[in-house]
Amino acid sequence: MEIKLKASLEKITTFIFDVDGVFTDATLLVGADDVQRVFNVRDGYAVQMAIKSGYRIAVISGGKQKSIATRLNGLGISDVFLNVGTDQKLGVFDDYLLKNELSAEEILFLGDDIPDYLIMSQRRVLAACPKDAVQEVHEVCQYRSEVMGGKGVVRDVIELVMKYQHKWMKVF
Repeated sequence: MEIKLKASLEKITTFIFDVDGVFTDATLLVGADDVQRVFNVRDGYAVQMAIKSGYRIAVISGGKQKSIATRLNGLGISDVFLNVGTDQKLGVFDDYLLKNELSAEEILFLGDDIPDYLIMSQRRVLAACPKDAVQEVHEVCQYRSEVMGGKGVVRDVIELVMKYQHKWMKVF
């Protein structure tokens, strides 16, 4: 592991995630009443471990369905910002940091597509992406997971940080 990545991992206190292409594989199941997504159960377990270990977790997504908030709130994530347009993501991110008195260096931001690019490229976050992220996002990331979106990439980055900080498997 490179020295710059190690230095960044030491500072992480907060994870901020996109939803589609990160928690899910970006496949949408369109029904009569709602758009449904498939979430990875192992990601959910890692989220719960991170929260129990004292990490902050937030989600900033363009998705607007109530089912997203229901799933994420059920995991213990209370800071869920939905229906956030591409042009609004950076502002929501900055407001979240200000409200919670966080610096960008404390954040691991996991995104996969163009709406995430501005945060990842213009803020000093530890930018991470799934294996199947778009090329522009790959180019600005310090950590490129070998795991695909929706297939455990959230767990991969949480494990990466928690293992580096010697907190993985400490809370049951």
